[in-house]
Amino acid sequence: MSEKLVLVLNCGSSSLKFAILNPDSGEEKITGLAECLGLDDARIGWKVHGEKSKADLGAKATHQEAIDFIVEKILAKNPELNEHIIAVGHRIVSGGEKFTQSVIVDDEVIKGLEECSDFAPLHNPPALVGISAAMKSFPNLKHVTVFDTAFHQTMPRKAYLYGLPYKLYRDHGIRRYGAHGTSHRYVANEAAKMLGKDLSECNLITAHLGNGASIAAIKNGECVDTSMGLTPLEGVVMGTRSGDIDPAIIFHLVNRLGYTLDEVDRMLTKESGLLGLSEESNDYRWVEEHSTAGDERGARAKDVFCYRIAKYIASYTAALEGRLDAIIFTGGIGENSAPARTRIVSHLGLLGLDINQEENAKATLGASGKISTDDSPAMFVIPTNEELVIARDATALVESKN
Repeated sequence: MSEKLVLVLNCGSSSLKFAILNPDSGEEKITGLAECLGLDDARIGWKVHGEKSKADLGAKATHQEAIDFIVEKILAKNPELNEHIIAVGHRIVSGGEKFTQSVIVDDEVIKGLEECSDFAPLHNPPALVGISAAMKSFPNLKHVTVFDTAFHQTMPRKAYLYGLPYKLYRDHGIRRYGAHGTSHRYVANEAAKMLGKDLSECNLITAHLGNGASIAAIKNGECVDTSMGLTPLEGVVMGTRSGDIDPAIIFHLVNRLGYTLDEVDRMLTKESGLLGLSEESNDYRWVEEHSTAGDERGARAKDVFCYRIAKYIASYTAALEGRLDAIIFTGGIGENSAPARTRIVSHLGLLGLDINQEENAKATLGASGKISTDDSPAMFVIPTNEELVIARDATALVESKN
């Protein structure tokens, strides 16, 4: 049987992350990132069979031009891979209540994605651009959308409803949807394997910590609560996003301090979080380095970031109603910062959590493993693999139609 491969695309407003991988083995054949799209220094970097390359895309290069480059300059030189691609998988942040599982793209799906764009204004519009560009470049392949929100659709209404007039949910779909569901889903399945249990028997708290960060409570294998809300702005402190704030702050900024609503929007999404607290950087590596060096800017950003995450983890024990099998750390920070994990867990002594510092130090740079002591509830570091989830969903859907 010939090898089956999937092209996975993850579009940002000025970036395009891509990978070609085998959904059965998880082997990545090609990985790459086009960045600064629409800007003067648009560029692309990629790795084929471990060999790295890079190129300029030209000033103001578009998503379509980036995909054209992938087709004409990368895949054309690797025809043995190109001929085995059976589907294109697209990561979509929000599917609202319209999409509770992955679907094959058609006109109705495109319309539905457009209607959900208000729930992920920084993510869904560029994803639609990417889908359009990819369908032009790969017209003979099935395109599949995989939704970050789908995993969270099992949340009960006590978790997803806001304390707002119910008509806002009934008439306009204003509720909590969550995000990073593809990551939470992947690491939950991997944690079940490490525990030697079926996922349906597992109660987990998963912490996806990166520039975007979210926590999820998973009871008997299903999500019952998550920290992000109507949009990916709610929840813990993130790289540039504020996370939870008193909504009255917005009125104070506008009515008392003279901010416009656009300025408030930009502040909360692009100027807050670690960047706002440190007044210097949204990169947690900078925060950690300067905190260790005694720099107040790094220290306060680290303190707030870790404390807010610990508060969410502690609160989600209520959602699990009596049993916690494991806490999982994933995402760029969750996978690579042993000090951040230590600081977060230091706030959770009431749960009986205790880190094995030797194992914690080993669990970086793609290494997974148990980081808790033997007398502590289990804690794992598990590198996420959203691309693999997308590839497997795409393959399953395409094969079910053949």
